[in-house]
Amino acid sequence: MNDSKGGVGFGAAAYLCWGFFPLYWPLLDPAGSLEILAHRFVWSMVFVLVAITAMGKWSAFRAIARDRRTMLILGVASVTIALNWGGFIYGVTNGHVIETSLGYFINPLVTVLLGVFVLKETLRGVQWLAIAIGASAVVVLTVDYGRLPWVALLVAFSFAAYGFLKKKADLGAFEGLGMETAILFPVALAFLIALQLRGDLTFGHEGPANVVLLAGTGIVTAIPLLLFGAAATRLSLTTIGLLQYLGPIIQFIVGLTIFDEDMTTARWAGFILVWAALAIFTADALNHHRRLMKRTAEASAI
Repeated sequence: MNDSKGGVGFGAAAYLCWGFFPLYWPLLDPAGSLEILAHRFVWSMVFVLVAITAMGKWSAFRAIARDRRTMLILGVASVTIALNWGGFIYGVTNGHVIETSLGYFINPLVTVLLGVFVLKETLRGVQWLAIAIGASAVVVLTVDYGRLPWVALLVAFSFAAYGFLKKKADLGAFEGLGMETAILFPVALAFLIALQLRGDLTFGHEGPANVVLLAGTGIVTAIPLLLFGAAATRLSLTTIGLLQYLGPIIQFIVGLTIFDEDMTTARWAGFILVWAALAIFTADALNHHRRLMKRTAEASAI
């Protein structure tokens, strides 16, 4: 499939949004990570309901709800994306922006490992080399942090699992978001009600700006997903694979420059190992894609 300029623009816009996400969530202070996560599900649901009605997609959503297999997959997917969102929100509101960027850097390597252990795929030698270098980076960072970089690992593994489940469900970005938020909406709403009853709810008690920002979590969640959905229909998987690095690169720069997070020599070494692994992985993927395209062209010419 030929990439369109519009597709590249949509894809770049989506990853730019995700890259600058760390700037939004701290604005919701004094709301805690769990309250923010609950609001994200509740207000995403509100956005989805409005959009479903505007686009006349209620029949399509009812059809999804009647498919037990799809609903089971989406149920698990909703839990994995909750873990991903929760880990990310915790990271960026607790001084771990760079560590969250690490999670998205290593996500492609984790996705490949998922293919090996779940789908029984066979890796090429160069891919194993990239994974080995990535694993050594985690070891280096674990020694430097004095703990496993669990925020990064949570973000990476949950997002890899989410991507795998979304592929199984085979739904558009909007349809998937709608049903996933619908599944966890009652839990999120119940949690917010419990906070209110305990007197710990931030929403409505910290001024109108805080209310608007918390309600805005639905919009900032949906917009990049819709942009990505528009890009996915116009771009090859190779181009999307290259664009995906834009998000964590921006997050890393934001953590380093705006949040002024500390980068020790060992951490630089760990990140350099990760980037080297990704460079090897990406170069191999591009070469493999070219070989496949060449074989396909040769076969069609016979």
